[in-house]
Amino acid sequence: MNTIRTLRMTAPTHTVLEGGGFPVRRPSAMGTLMSPFLLLDEMGPVHWDPGQAIGAPAHPHRGFETVTYMLQGAMKHEDSAGNKGDLNPGDVQWMTAGRGIIHSELPQDDFLEQGGVTHGFQIWVNLPSKDKMMNPRYQDIPSQEIPKVTSEDGKVWANVIAGSTLGVQAVIDTVIPITYIHMKIQQDGSHRQVIEKGLNGMIYVFGGTVHIDGKPVQDGQLGILTDGDEVVFEAREEDAEFLILAGPELNEPIARYGPFVMNTREEIQQALQDYQNGTLA
Repeated sequence: MNTIRTLRMTAPTHTVLEGGGFPVRRPSAMGTLMSPFLLLDEMGPVHWDPGQAIGAPAHPHRGFETVTYMLQGAMKHEDSAGNKGDLNPGDVQWMTAGRGIIHSELPQDDFLEQGGVTHGFQIWVNLPSKDKMMNPRYQDIPSQEIPKVTSEDGKVWANVIAGSTLGVQAVIDTVIPITYIHMKIQQDGSHRQVIEKGLNGMIYVFGGTVHIDGKPVQDGQLGILTDGDEVVFEAREEDAEFLILAGPELNEPIARYGPFVMNTREEIQQALQDYQNGTLA
């Protein structure tokens, strides 16, 4: 018999500036409650006047993954290995830093010139110790290649970035088992989502209100789920839009310093030394 997950707690967001001064909403609980997720930033939505849009100039990473999902706006990236690419609305970049990469995330030239709204998400996913020094890799997935599905009654829509829902499986390859789903539920709609027992599960609501076991999770709140086999989401009084995230508890020590996430202070010191002497990437 399946066990239903319930809402263990909610956490609010606070606004901080990242990169070159980009405003993001960040749940206050991230980094302490939800292995393997280290960070969840809702970028914007923010309107930029022509010539004013900013991003994150060149910076290093080691030991984890960054996942960028654009809803509005247009970004470009470039890295120390010579990779270049664009992120347009609906696109996903799953960047595994592994042993090290130096990259920049900046507004596309046309978007910078014309201005407009930027809205999206960046999530940091920790890597197990055995994978922290793996070779870096990018998965740039355009919107048209990310599976999308609508329920039979038309009340539930999902963009399946990682994991599966409504019988649809994601195309992105993940190092560890990750669920990452962008979901919309119309008023009076509901959805039953399987999340394998033992995985940490949470939702981040960025539109409307979602009810879990009768308890509300509102716009700008992170909802932490209890363990179980599945969870039921309901949109009662209004439409709801949210992210579903799940992944394994790594049960390993975390040593973190800015853009480096390792297991020991010695490994952090080595990352800093490698960056300073030019051998990080």
